[in-house]
Amino acid sequence: MGYVAAIDVGGTTMKGGLVARDGTIRHAERRPTPRAEGPAQVVAAISAFVADLARARDGVRPQAVGLAVPGLVTPTHAVFSAAFGWRDVPAEAFAGDVDLPVALGHDVRSAGEAELAYGGGEDDVLYLPIGTGIAGAVVLSGTLHGGAGGWAGQIGHIPVRPGGAACGCGQRGCLAAYASGGAVAARFGAPGAEEVVRALLDGNPRAAAVWDDAVDALALALATYTRVLDPAAVVIGGGVAQAGETLLAPLRTRLSARLGERPAPQIRASSLGAVAGLMGAGLLGWRAAPAT
Repeated sequence: MGYVAAIDVGGTTMKGGLVARDGTIRHAERRPTPRAEGPAQVVAAISAFVADLARARDGVRPQAVGLAVPGLVTPTHAVFSAAFGWRDVPAEAFAGDVDLPVALGHDVRSAGEAELAYGGGEDDVLYLPIGTGIAGAVVLSGTLHGGAGGWAGQIGHIPVRPGGAACGCGQRGCLAAYASGGAVAARFGAPGAEEVVRALLDGNPRAAAVWDDAVDALALALATYTRVLDPAAVVIGGGVAQAGETLLAPLRTRLSARLGERPAPQIRASSLGAVAGLMGAGLLGWRAAPAT
């Protein structure tokens, strides 16, 4: 059985692997994303990762490469990313000298597509990974919705605290500035959100305040989304979803309170967990693979 090389690029970590057509991950590894070194170094790190994954294993080479990256993405260019500061990076730049077909796609929409293909399969759903940043994959009537210009799903930049904390996008008061894993960690002064969750469970009042603010901001953004698009479910993914019911239980309560007379959508954790993005990148790769 063949495979494609797939890479899911996150703000902190790049997940790469070899993915079969049925979604089976035959090999997986992680590398740090050198975000602090600037956009050129991030592109170079992705290119090196692609080259390593493209090597033949047991005499078999990948049939194509699938790359899932954040920001505004077209099939030919990574147009813009607030996380990395790149602009108009062609897909070929990520592949370097690797002589394989390359498919480029949005990280969250690709993960949402994997959730559709291999996960719960609701027809009207918001797939919401919460990691270093926040973005959403909007599924309407069973179809991913990218919007007129490819910006649909940027729920992380819904203003929840007008005039509030600065966001990497240049605005103030965005959801991502309060509820992303990166924001939660920074506001508490920890390396990652998991340390905040541990402190919360140990009874740390400052951790509780940061977490409470994050959940409240998230409930406000989801109430707005629910009023407009009426999803059947909100599926939470990404690293912060590993908090489980520590996040989901209070979020359900807060969202229900904000919706008043109407029932809240189901809120659940992604069935694919942390590999949704990698599986989505694999789907991209299989689209680019030569027909057999």
